[in-house]
Amino acid sequence: MEDRKRKKAAALKYEYGQNAPKVTAAGMGNVADKILEEAEKSDVPIVYNEELSDMLTKVDIDSEIPYELYDVVAKVIAYVMEIDNKYK
Repeated sequence: MEDRKRKKAAALKYEYGQNAPKVTAAGMGNVADKILEEAEKSDVPIVYNEELSDMLTKVDIDSEIPYELYDVVAKVIAYVMEIDNKYK
């Protein structure tokens, strides 16, 4: 039960031509803090979604996201792209 309360974070990367985004980093607690810190330093958009982070932290690093997450991750990417376009 304690795992549910710990902060979780995952980083995704998608490059044109890949089948799906890959998980490039994932973890809980201090590791999650470090992922968020690095994202902020690099001006990488951060999307807070507890359910999605729970699922992504279970995916092996450098593995593509599972098919079941395509729809929700696509929505996150679209949201990030929309925000990016507003600030450019």
